[in-house]
Amino acid sequence: MAKAYHILTLSTLFPNAAKPNFGIFVERQTSGLSKREDFNVTIINPLGIPPWPLSNLERYSELKSLPYHENWRGLNVYRPHFTLIPAVGGKYNPRLIANAIMPLVKKLHAEKPFDAVDAEFFYPDGPAAMRIAAELGIPYSVKSRGADIHHWASVSGCKEQIIKAAENAGGLLAVSEALKRDMIALGMDSDKITVHYTGMDHSRFHPRDREVEKAKLNVTGPLIICVAALIERKNQHLIIEALQHIPNATLMFAGMGPARAKFEALTEQLGLSERVRFLGAVDHDALPSIIAAADISCLVSESEGLANAWVESLASGTPIVISDVGGARELVKDESAGFIVERDSKQVADAINKLLSEPRDQNEVAHNVAHFSWDINSEKMDQHLKNIINIKS
Repeated sequence: MAKAYHILTLSTLFPNAAKPNFGIFVERQTSGLSKREDFNVTIINPLGIPPWPLSNLERYSELKSLPYHENWRGLNVYRPHFTLIPAVGGKYNPRLIANAIMPLVKKLHAEKPFDAVDAEFFYPDGPAAMRIAAELGIPYSVKSRGADIHHWASVSGCKEQIIKAAENAGGLLAVSEALKRDMIALGMDSDKITVHYTGMDHSRFHPRDREVEKAKLNVTGPLIICVAALIERKNQHLIIEALQHIPNATLMFAGMGPARAKFEALTEQLGLSERVRFLGAVDHDALPSIIAAADISCLVSESEGLANAWVESLASGTPIVISDVGGARELVKDESAGFIVERDSKQVADAINKLLSEPRDQNEVAHNVAHFSWDINSEKMDQHLKNIINIKS
């Protein structure tokens, strides 16, 4: 049977050769949808490149070297450039993205018409999708994942674009019930919003022999893992400070980010350098065994939607210590999953020490997210997009 629906997925976060883990959850969701019988998916991943001479910086040179069009792990991906104005240009990005990719979109639409646009982040993707969908005369959906609402709705000139994109969308998605409530509080129509949980590959993230996995990492004693970008709002400094009160424990950070130097300096200042490892960007294939080796996974961010790191940790049998943000209470319903704490280093240390002194059964921990799967994720995405297409038609 020929695929009936042609979807344009617009996502500013998507893996590439320079950053193979960047937005990998979008890749997994899109891959699942593309494998369904009724769908054909084309992905446009706009790359922001600033004007010269900033464009010569290494991180932008890597992006400029990526192919414009490629088959990425079985997916049809285009990577056109748009002009990025670092630090101050956030409110202009939706328009800059839409203008930059519109010729490509029109060309592809003429060859094989799109039925809907799927924007994978609320900002800047959502307002850009609104412009594209209006030009093509088709419906669009926008998914909110956390910071795209919590951060950008507080930035001058962006909140208005977010609200307008929500008003004109055929449907909206949120990664947690808590995020749906935040969207409603911003003034979005609750009837338009569907909760769409992330998926989970339980063949990769599952309980393992913790001591065997620790030995591979040359770790003895308690192991704490934090899987997240090293940025200020993730509050990794609180975990480093807490480590002073967790005897003999090793702390590993899996992730890159601009705050790494600051966190390394704090580690040295507190005399913890021998107990803290900055792993950098960990290959996604290597991540499951590292998470399964950990006794506890900790992430006390300022904001989240429903962090993939939370779900992956629980699926691996590793309890979590997290802040009360986003969908935290949708995962930590009792102490079998871990603890929700204030963003305070003493509370972090106390929660971790309690989990170390009263270890959770790994299979009971994993049971908390047994209902997360990519098959369910794809099925719900399938129905959501069909609904907005059929309403429009």
